[in-house]
Amino acid sequence: MIESKENKKIKYIKRLRENKFMKEEKKFVVEGDHLVKEAYSAGILLETFSVKEVSYGVLNNLITNNIMANISTLKSKPDVIAICKFMDENEKLGDKIIILDNVQDPGNIGTIIRSARAFNINNVVLGLNCASKYNDKLIRASEGMIFKQSVLIKELKYFIPYLKGLGYDVYGTDVSDGIDIRKVSKKRKIALVMGNEGSGVSSDVKALLDKNVYIKTSSDCESLNVAAAASILMYEVAKGDE
Repeated sequence: MIESKENKKIKYIKRLRENKFMKEEKKFVVEGDHLVKEAYSAGILLETFSVKEVSYGVLNNLITNNIMANISTLKSKPDVIAICKFMDENEKLGDKIIILDNVQDPGNIGTIIRSARAFNINNVVLGLNCASKYNDKLIRASEGMIFKQSVLIKELKYFIPYLKGLGYDVYGTDVSDGIDIRKVSKKRKIALVMGNEGSGVSSDVKALLDKNVYIKTSSDCESLNVAAAASILMYEVAKGDE
């Protein structure tokens, strides 16, 4: 039973909350039974810390409730926390891709990943300026779908031209200069680019796009949250498989 905050394992798991250290170690933390089970199923579980006996086929460390409160970031403290290794990136590209340019809210990215899995989008691509793929809020917002969905990290100024060379139609989003997403052919290879929550797609990325699309909405609604908009666009794109 680990009872001290000074225990080296407790200090280590707390350091994994730091983005730089997490990247150096290529490990991250998940909290709660559901996410630990998903990580186990994905084959990336390394070690667990729990307030009661659990068995996930890896070393488990029993800890006190006080220690759990010390290492957890959740208001409602979980029974189990785990250390996981970074996931291998599946570089195989499918016909339907969503690209995120400077999306900063990890909750939005996690929701987009969850929707991408729901609508059979082959790849989610994060630009280098997006929130970290292993951010704990992002992982929670994905409801564990990040362990089942291909999520790639790319330099977009190189990746988008590469896609175009492979025959993808690459669309941005623009209400004033776009095509209704319902009128876009879904039979071709499509990549959708979603921009920053406040400023949209960056000018450098916008210059690389083929066309823009938009979602027809009520005149009373000026814009949609990026996660909501992305989910609707992915749903429409998925209709091409029907």
